[in-house]
Amino acid sequence: MKKLWSKILLLLIIVACSVIVLIPVLKEIKLGLDLQGGFEVLYDIEPIEKGQKVDDDMVNATYNTLTKRIDVLGVLEPSISIEGDKIRVGLAGVDNADEAREVLSQTASLTFRDTEDNLLMTSDVLTSGGAKVSQDEAGNPVVALSVKDRDKFYEETKKVSEMSDNRIVIWLDFDPMTDSFSSEEETCGTLEDSRCLSVASVSQGFSSDVIIQGNFEEEEVQNLVDLINSGSMPAKLVEVSSKSVEASFGANSLDKTITAGAVGVALICLLLIALYRIAGLIASAGIVIYTALTFFIFWLINGTLTLPGIAAVIIGIGMAVDANVISFSRIKEELYEGKSLTLATKLGNKNSFSSIIDGNLTTLLVAIILFIFGQSSVKGFATMLIITIFSTLLIMVGFTRWITRKIVETGVFEDKVKLFIGVNPKDIPNVQKREKRTKYFYKNVDFVSKRKVFLSVAVIIAVIGFIFLGTKGLNLGVDFRGGTAITIQTDEKVTEKAITKDTKKLGYEIYDFEKQNNGAYTLKIDDTLNKEQASKVSDYFNEKYEASTDIGVISDVVKNELIKNAIVALILSAIGMIIYISLRFKFSYGVSCILALLFNVIVTISLFSIFRFEVSAIFIAAILSIVGYSVNDIIITFDRIRENISKVKTKKIDYKNIVNESLREVFNRSIITNVTTLIPIVALIFLGAHDIINFNIALLFGIVIGTLSSIFVASQIWLEIEKRSNKKGKKDKKMWYEAEDDVNELEIKGINS
Repeated sequence: MKKLWSKILLLLIIVACSVIVLIPVLKEIKLGLDLQGGFEVLYDIEPIEKGQKVDDDMVNATYNTLTKRIDVLGVLEPSISIEGDKIRVGLAGVDNADEAREVLSQTASLTFRDTEDNLLMTSDVLTSGGAKVSQDEAGNPVVALSVKDRDKFYEETKKVSEMSDNRIVIWLDFDPMTDSFSSEEETCGTLEDSRCLSVASVSQGFSSDVIIQGNFEEEEVQNLVDLINSGSMPAKLVEVSSKSVEASFGANSLDKTITAGAVGVALICLLLIALYRIAGLIASAGIVIYTALTFFIFWLINGTLTLPGIAAVIIGIGMAVDANVISFSRIKEELYEGKSLTLATKLGNKNSFSSIIDGNLTTLLVAIILFIFGQSSVKGFATMLIITIFSTLLIMVGFTRWITRKIVETGVFEDKVKLFIGVNPKDIPNVQKREKRTKYFYKNVDFVSKRKVFLSVAVIIAVIGFIFLGTKGLNLGVDFRGGTAITIQTDEKVTEKAITKDTKKLGYEIYDFEKQNNGAYTLKIDDTLNKEQASKVSDYFNEKYEASTDIGVISDVVKNELIKNAIVALILSAIGMIIYISLRFKFSYGVSCILALLFNVIVTISLFSIFRFEVSAIFIAAILSIVGYSVNDIIITFDRIRENISKVKTKKIDYKNIVNESLREVFNRSIITNVTTLIPIVALIFLGAHDIINFNIALLFGIVIGTLSSIFVASQIWLEIEKRSNKKGKKDKKMWYEAEDDVNELEIKGINS
């Protein structure tokens, strides 16, 4: 008993420490623009050189550079939107203009010029991300640049070599109004006193990599490398206006969401304790430790928590609980076989390990691909999902298993299995009674016999979904609609009500209205105005309020790029999943998994089309959450099928029976896991803020559909593929899981006879 209390005391101490860490971390974690507001700066995009024109390519390149520079890790999630030839940048948690400018002014427009300040080349000739810290012959820190366009570089350096002053100058953010080599020659190479980085003589044309030398300290060189690698700004940003912005997801809404989340986690813990008693209590303690570790890591990397991050946390909690439910289900199976609690725990943990690892690693693969190829909220979602998987493996797979085993090894619960994990001891020795109970519970459940009906229904649902999407489309929110931004600068006192009335008189509806710090008013309408319409609106407001009116088209290119980027990342994730699953399982499993995931996504999107729920940018995070969670659920089902096939000792395999038995074995676990995942989502729907009701509904749809598809779609597709492949001339070909025929040894006289 003393050993038991020592283990319980250890668990309580770790839980207490986790809570002590979690509370201040939650207070210190930065919240995104959608949760706490911040500061916003509107920039005009102007070409670097005279004579250049601002076109779509320049605008998009500037947007991509800003995104890459501000949010390298995908944890800051700034709000960046394109409005004609302007870019609006919002930074979460920034309180004033100076702080915002400091973040956004870290440009790295690298140019190569002659000593007369004529532009020779931009950073386009360099390899993206190719700058690195190096040393010269004397051991001084320098910047090494990798040249991409060697032909262009050779042509320009050869031109310089033939000049009377054959020196080439490298500039950082050259400003023709203030910078000149003639005045900065003496300070070139001192970052604090000049933007002239380096100057070197060129005796002949060359196309090798470049070294930037100067009187640099190591820290200066590292900062310079980071700036250059973050992307060179293809245009100049001229500030038009700046202002504080309120959270789109208000403080009251955030409080409601936190409360709903806490209630959801508490209900999960109560359910685990009710189902698994002491083991459920250990798992509940693990959830607290897991949550503390997840947010602590997120805080360490200076993450900004947004709604996509919250989505990843919800999915992470579901997967964390799933790790324990799988283990507990296996332990109960071993107990029903008559094993002792100690042996059942050992075998249950061992048998469940591959399922948990495969499910989490497949989801991790998806998260990594989304992080690498995604941007903005996609990258932020992926970052948090990677952290939750790491926490799950460390705490729910590592620590809780270890502490459970140590508590079991004390022997206190050896004869108290009902108290420990909810198994009635009367069922353990009475095998006949147990079999009768099991058969009665499942006697009418045949998952396989109606598989063609299931698959036909799935196809019909998908077709109906495509029809609705093709005819009615989606009810897109303002995030995807675009429109027009109208900024009215006037000295007159104007009310929102008056401007709204005027806008209606002109035939337009306002969907967003803001008063800026400089006294201007910005309103946004759905309509995309042409030149004639814009001129009419501008003349009206200029005349009525003696104002200066600026009108810019709000491009939907950012959100379209985000969707395109997310789709590309998901396609690459699908390819990665097929490869991984084929290596760990078999190609047929990979194909079945992808088809089931496609079904889940199509049905969820279709339901939003049918019920006309509004689709906003956060909907992308919901779809990604559905994919991440469904992958885990499907893989665990496939792992049981694979395990049961490996147990077959005969050459002929009854695939129907294998699938049926496998689904029966994972059915309870699947229901429990998905109920625990749905609990916080339902709590958010009923107790949380109305602001994200559609986001929570999307998660609800997706997880329910994902649960059903792992049983009625994914496994049934796999069965059809296996049956058809065996019919097509593969009867004589041994599969990797089939038993080998007995081989009669050839007797050779004098050797083995």
